[in-house]
Amino acid sequence: MRAPAPHPSGELQAILLVGGQGTRLRPLTINTPKPLLPTAGVPFLAHQLARARSYGVTRVVFATSYRAAMFEEVFSDGSAFGLTLVYVTEDSPLGTGGAIRNAAAGLTCGPDDPVLVLNGDVLSGHDLADQVRLHVERRAAVTLHLTEVDDPTAFGCVPTDDAGRVTAFLEKTPDPVTNRINAGCYVFTRSVIDTIPAGEVVSVERQTFPGLIDAGALVLGYADHSYWLDVGTPAAFVQGSRDLVLGRLASPALPGPPGDHLALPGSDVSPQAKVEGGTVVGARAAVAAGAHVSGSVLGDDSSVAAGAVVADSVVGTGARIAEGAIVRGAVIGDHAVVGPRNELAPGTRLWPGITLPDCAIRTSSEL
Repeated sequence: MRAPAPHPSGELQAILLVGGQGTRLRPLTINTPKPLLPTAGVPFLAHQLARARSYGVTRVVFATSYRAAMFEEVFSDGSAFGLTLVYVTEDSPLGTGGAIRNAAAGLTCGPDDPVLVLNGDVLSGHDLADQVRLHVERRAAVTLHLTEVDDPTAFGCVPTDDAGRVTAFLEKTPDPVTNRINAGCYVFTRSVIDTIPAGEVVSVERQTFPGLIDAGALVLGYADHSYWLDVGTPAAFVQGSRDLVLGRLASPALPGPPGDHLALPGSDVSPQAKVEGGTVVGARAAVAAGAHVSGSVLGDDSSVAAGAVVADSVVGTGARIAEGAIVRGAVIGDHAVVGPRNELAPGTRLWPGITLPDCAIRTSSEL
């Protein structure tokens, strides 16, 4: 790991965008903001905070909106991470650019310093220090992390010239000119943030970045091939947790060594159960003899009974999977119950507190 690039104030500060409602992850996000969902044994943001600290970040400003108070309840002043945490809340959603401008009130760095801007729903293994170094050495206005995807038609793409300068921000198109997309991690020069209109709804992708390019400012792309995942859907959320447990992406916040599964304190996994594939067994959760759990997230105080199968799924806090039930690619809400011998089709979402009676094949996506 490289040390951060030198810059005027000698410290590196960051803004963390965590204001979204996480609607694609419901029912998991009905009561909990997406960035606080338990991921590989800790709240999702713990991985980002620990990683940022390992790259020399000292101060992080949370740009909050949805259930804003919960973030400070979980992370307090940041001392557990060796960070200073500050919380700035939007009274109404301001878009990505507006949120960055609003959160800048919590920064203490100078106008020429780099400021990291991180999205609270992305897992990335790229070299943050190298991105900052490029930004400082080239004296860029903004430097964007770019990643390559197999199918860029689902994303806006970001072409660059031979020197790495971003030339355009292109909307989704069936014929993209590049497979490089905006990966959601930016380095701004502090003074550039102040050019974003205060108190207005602003999109960095549609307004700020194109405006800087049109004005002749240097907007750079930092492209690499490292691990990258947007955890905005249930399948991606499960994948992210699984990859962290298996060690496919290193995290200083992982509460234990990488391995086939992670069992949190107070959990009870029968020696006759099979738990594998990067599964997390939450605190005080139980997996009975003869159960098979693979690649899944079992919430605190949940249970999987004898003969049940759970694969590639999320089982919420206090939820119960009864004898012989089969749950694949599903989301089971907090304190919901899947009765004996139920079989849930992939994509099923069971809302919190719902009980499915004995022996039924479920095909509806939401129950």
